[in-house]
Amino acid sequence: MKRCIGLCLLTLLVAACGSDSEITEQTIVQQYMDDELALLRGEAIYEGSCASFCHGLTPEIAGEEYGSAANLFDCQWKYGGSDEEIFNTVVTGVVGTGMVGFGSNFPEGDSDLWKLIAYLRSKQMPCEEPSQSSQNSQDSIEQY
Repeated sequence: MKRCIGLCLLTLLVAACGSDSEITEQTIVQQYMDDELALLRGEAIYEGSCASFCHGLTPEIAGEEYGSAANLFDCQWKYGGSDEEIFNTVVTGVVGTGMVGFGSNFPEGDSDLWKLIAYLRSKQMPCEEPSQSSQNSQDSIEQY
């Protein structure tokens, strides 16, 4: 009898613990950000495909020495800053700019592109939330 009551209490305890906590799955980019080899692969792809030609090798010089090419390490994403939007921009390119579409022409296909995005995220400068006063100033400017 004691064993049956103990088993019932244990079952209730496990059920109660499971309902309070939500388990969220990591995105593929988050998984790669936790994987040192994936980040090294993303860095190699960035250096070979993006840095030398358009975007700059490091966050410190990106955009400064490369003219109109976007700094990929800041928080300013003109064509969408979500992982999926970045993925689509790299695949399809941006019409009217020097950004050509790479398609899935990386050696390991889409996997390499996700690793590249993880590398960019791992080196991205912290994004500052606008203060209320600067937001109010920006709203005033935009009204004119």
